[in-house]
Amino acid sequence: MTKSEYCKRILFLLLFMNNCIIINAQRPVAKDENSINLSGTWHFQTDVQDIGVSRQWYAKKLTGIIRLPGSMATNNLGDAVSINTPWTGDIVDSSWFFEPRYARYRNPGNIKVPFWLQPNKYYKGAAWYQKVVHIPPGWNKKHISLFLERCHWQTTVWIDTVKIGTQNALGTPHEYSIDSLLSPGVHYLTIRVDNRVNEVNVGVNSHSISDHTQTNWNGITGKIMLLSRPRLYIDDVQLFPDIEKKQVTAVISLKNLNTAAVNARLELTAFRGGWNAVPLTPLLQDIRVKGNGGDMVSVIYPMGDHPLLWDEFHPNLYAMQVTVAGNGASDKKAVTFGMRSFTSNDQQLLINGRPAFLRGTLECAVFPLTGYPPAAASYWRHIFAVCRSYGLNHIRFHSWCPPEIAFAEADSAGFYLQIECSSWANQGATIGDGNPLDQFIEDESRRIVKTYGNHPSFCMLAYGNEPAGKHMTGYLTRFVTSWKKRDPRRLYTTGAGWPIIPESDYNSTPDPRIQAWGAGLKSIINNEPPRTNYDWSAIIAKWKHPTISHEIGQWCVYPDFREIPQYTGILKAKNFEIFRQALEANGMKHLADSFLLASGKLQVLCYKADIEAALRTKNFGGFQLLGLGDFPGQGTALVGVVNAFWKDKGYISSKEYSRFCNAVVPLARFSKMVYLNNEALDVPVELANFNEKPLKGIIPLWSVKNAAGQLLFAGKFSQQTTIPVGNGFQLGVIRQQLASVLQPSKLTLTVSVAGYENSWTFYVYPAGNPAIAKDIFITQTFDSETVSQLNKGARVLLTLKKGALKKDKGGNIAVGFSSIFWNTAWTHGQPPHTLGILCNPRHPAFSYFPTDYYSDWQWWDAMSHSGAMILDSVQKGLTPIVRVIDDWVTARSLALLFECRVGKGRLLVSSIDLLSNAGQRPEARQLLYSLEKYMESDNFRPEATIEASKIRDLCRQ
Repeated sequence: MTKSEYCKRILFLLLFMNNCIIINAQRPVAKDENSINLSGTWHFQTDVQDIGVSRQWYAKKLTGIIRLPGSMATNNLGDAVSINTPWTGDIVDSSWFFEPRYARYRNPGNIKVPFWLQPNKYYKGAAWYQKVVHIPPGWNKKHISLFLERCHWQTTVWIDTVKIGTQNALGTPHEYSIDSLLSPGVHYLTIRVDNRVNEVNVGVNSHSISDHTQTNWNGITGKIMLLSRPRLYIDDVQLFPDIEKKQVTAVISLKNLNTAAVNARLELTAFRGGWNAVPLTPLLQDIRVKGNGGDMVSVIYPMGDHPLLWDEFHPNLYAMQVTVAGNGASDKKAVTFGMRSFTSNDQQLLINGRPAFLRGTLECAVFPLTGYPPAAASYWRHIFAVCRSYGLNHIRFHSWCPPEIAFAEADSAGFYLQIECSSWANQGATIGDGNPLDQFIEDESRRIVKTYGNHPSFCMLAYGNEPAGKHMTGYLTRFVTSWKKRDPRRLYTTGAGWPIIPESDYNSTPDPRIQAWGAGLKSIINNEPPRTNYDWSAIIAKWKHPTISHEIGQWCVYPDFREIPQYTGILKAKNFEIFRQALEANGMKHLADSFLLASGKLQVLCYKADIEAALRTKNFGGFQLLGLGDFPGQGTALVGVVNAFWKDKGYISSKEYSRFCNAVVPLARFSKMVYLNNEALDVPVELANFNEKPLKGIIPLWSVKNAAGQLLFAGKFSQQTTIPVGNGFQLGVIRQQLASVLQPSKLTLTVSVAGYENSWTFYVYPAGNPAIAKDIFITQTFDSETVSQLNKGARVLLTLKKGALKKDKGGNIAVGFSSIFWNTAWTHGQPPHTLGILCNPRHPAFSYFPTDYYSDWQWWDAMSHSGAMILDSVQKGLTPIVRVIDDWVTARSLALLFECRVGKGRLLVSSIDLLSNAGQRPEARQLLYSLEKYMESDNFRPEATIEASKIRDLCRQ
C-alpha cells in the first residue's frame, strides 16, 4: 500500500466511523473465537446508473439501511412494479401489454400481472452493501475468509479500499480469502451485488435466476460470516464410501500458509448416528505438509464389520471428524456422510445393489413468502415430509441447486436428489457453443460437487434443463464422461429432458409419458378410449441404461382463490386476482370452489394414469412429476395437487394419493373402462414392489363394489412365496362375468397386497335398454322441421355433430377428456382448453347414466365427440345440466347440455354427438337413453325460454 493509499484509507475510516452509530450499536458478537456473524444491519445503496465502481463507492459511506440475511424485496426496497418493469424471464403470452381486457391491470396503482407471482418491489442491477467489522487480536496472522451464502448473483468485495475479487456462483457460497487485509482492529467491508444477466447467460428462464419462480432477487440470504483458521488448516474433505469393502476413502485437502513444511498429525474419527453416538475407532496418521501451498492426502477409514447403510427406508448417517495438528495449532472439520451406493445395472437403477424406482417431483424454486430459498431447516423438513406422505422418494431441482440445509434435511429424510448446475440454456441461451456459459457450467459443477458432494442424498447430477446449442451434444458428452471419471458417488446425465447419449448413466427423456408438448388431442389419454394396459417398454427397449421420464403430468386444476390470503410475504397472487375477477365478470364467482374440486378430481385421474403407466413398465428407472406442487410462473401453471405452500387443495389427501404412488403398488391392466353386462372382466393384476426387501407369503385379494359400497364380487389369487424387489410381477387375472349387474353402475375394483391397496373405477351398462314410452323428436340439425315440432309442443333433443358449433359460439374451443396440459398461455393454446365437466349427479337426467360431479372415464366418449357451447351467446345466466369448466384465463360459461322452452315445445340441446357410430359407443347409447327417459318424464320442465333464432345461431349453416 502506497503512502497516499494509506492516508486515504485512514481518512475514510475516520469519516465512516463517525457516521456508524447505528452499525456500531449492533456490533456483531462472535459465536466462537473462530467466527464472526455479520448478520444484522448494513449500510446500503442502489446503483441504478452503474456508477458505483467508477466513483469508488467502496471508499464512501453508503446512505441507506438494509437487514441481512435478506433481499432488497424482503426489506421493501426497490421500484414499484409497472408496465416497464425489466423482468427476467420469457413472456410467451404478451397479451397483458395490449389487450383491452387487461387495461385496468396496467394502470399505475392497480398493476397486476398474470405471468407469475408479483413481488412487492423489483430491482435489477447493482446494489451495494457495507458494514464495519472488528477483528480480534487472536486472529492475527491467521487464515481469514469471508463466507457469503446464497448471493444473487455476482459479488465484488472490498476490504477498506482494496478490491478482493469477484465471484458469480449461483448454487454455492461465495468465499473470499482475505488473510493479509484483516489485521486486528476495525475495518469496513463493502460488497457489490449485481443480479443482472451479464457475460454469463444461464438462460433467463433458469429457476436459479428467473422471475417465473423464486424471482430475480438482489441480496445475500444465507450465512454471512468471517472465519478464522490456523495457518495449517483443512481446506476440504471428500468422503468416498465403499459398501462392499466396508470402508470410506477420505480425500483431504490441506493448506499450509507457512513458508516451511510442517510435520503434522492427521486424525479421523467416524461417529454413527450423530455426534453424541459412540465413535468408531480413531485413525491416526503422521504427515508432512509442504509450505506455501498444501497437499492432498488420501486415507482409507474402515467402517467396521456391519456399517449401517443409507437409503430411503433407513437414512442412516455417519459423521466424520477430521483433525490436523501441527506447528502448535490444530484445525477440525466435521462432515456428514452415508454409506450408500447409487449405481445402475443395464436398465435398472440400484440403491446399495437393490433395484430402485424414483418417484419424484420437481422443486422449481417456488418460495412465495421470501422469493428466495429459505435457510431454515424446518422449511425443508416440511417439504420432504409432504413429499414422503404422497409416496415420493425423489426430488429434482430444476435448473438450480438448493442450499446446504436442503441437502442435510434430504439426508435425514432419505430422499434421492437430482441437482442441476443453475442453467436452462434455451430460449436465448445455448450450451457448447463457446460462450462464457460453457466455462461457468464446468466451474459451477465443480463448486457444487465440492460443497455438497458428501451428502448421501446427492445422487444425480445434470448440467441443467432442456439445453439448446449446435454443439450441445459434444459438450454435454464431455461433461458426463469427465464427471464419471472424477467422482463415482453419483450418476450423471447430460441435461434434464435431452440429449440422450450412450455415455450417460441414465436417460432423462419426455418420451415415456401420456401427454407431450404439442400432442394436443392426439395423446393416449385424449385420442384413445380409456384403458390401463399400456406401458413404456417399447420406448425404453432401445436404450441400455436406465430411463427416467421427464416432467410427466403437467395436469392443471382450477385456481384456488381461497389461497390468496396465504401470500403474506413479498410475493402476491395478483394473477389469481385477475382470474377471479374474470370469473366474477362472467357471473360464475359462486362456482369457483366447485370448479376447483371437479377439475381437481380429473387432474388426479390423469396423474394416476401417468404414474401407473410408469410403474407398469418393467425395469423402468422412475418418473419426475411436474409436479406435486403448483408452478406459479410461465403464465401460471397450476399443476399441483398441493399449492405453492405445499398444502393440499381439498380434493385428494396424501393417503389417497399414495395408494397409486408408493414403494409397493398393486396394478391392474384394464383393456377398457366401460363394459356391457353381457361381457366379462378379464383384468391381469400385477405388483410393483420397490420396498426394502422381497415380500414373502402374501395372498393378494380383490373385490368389486358398487357406488353404495355393496360387495358384488371378490376373490383371491394364489399365495406368492416370494415377490422380489422390482416390478412387472404377475399376481393373476380377474375373470368375472358381469351379467348380474342389471342396472347401469359405477363399480370400483380394489386390489390388496400385503397391506397396500389400489383402486380403479369402471362402468357397466345393460346390453339393451327398454323402449322409450313417449315420442321424442331427435335431430342433429336445427332446421324448419325442428322448429315446427317445437311449435307443436313436442319434446326435442338436439344432439349436434362434432364441429357443428360456430367458432364464436364455442366451435374454436378445443375440448378433450384430459385436463389442460401446463397452461394455454405458455403452450400457444395447446388443446385441450378445458378442465372437464361439472354437473349435479342427482339431476334426473342422469338416472340411467351414473356419474359424479366431475369427469370420470365414462365421460371420455362424450368429451371426444363434442364441442363446448358458450352459454352467454345463447342467454346470459343460463344454468346448464352439464357444464364444461373453461380455462381460468377466459372463464367463459360453457356447456355440453342445457334445456329450454322454444315456442310451445321443450328442447334439450346437446353439443355431444350421441348418434354417430353409436353401435361402437356404449357410453353414448347409455347417455342417450338416460336423457330420453328424463325427457319423457314429468321432471323435464325447462324454465328458461329462448327464441328459436338463438338456438339456430349456435350452428354453422
